[in-house]
Amino acid sequence: MEKKIINTSNAPAPIGPYSQAVQLGNTLYVSGQVAINPATGNIDATDVIGETHQVMHNIKALLTAAGMDFSNVAKTTIFLSDMSLFATVNEVYGKYFQNDFPARETVAVKGLPKNVNVEISVIAGK
Repeated sequence: MEKKIINTSNAPAPIGPYSQAVQLGNTLYVSGQVAINPATGNIDATDVIGETHQVMHNIKALLTAAGMDFSNVAKTTIFLSDMSLFATVNEVYGKYFQNDFPARETVAVKGLPKNVNVEISVIAGK
């Protein structure tokens, strides 16, 4: 199976030794995305709603770079800084999927990169 590194300037550059996404055969593994605006390199969102939209835009950019979209997403993992944010993040997240929602887990963690409130990773397939 061919391994292909997916990179796009439409998503934030990695902040460590990892790739934005890796495609192995027909499966795409998207690294956890936080609310970094790729145009500025900063966290421009002022609340968890804005953060979640930016995260989903970053994921969309990586899916697009691999010739996919949200309909190809099979699994997501959502990391929250506090489980009290679950309903708000869930509402925004749900707007990006039309039908057949992916499998997922959501967990609260002690801290996230750049002190953000939400990070999401996805696995997609063609």
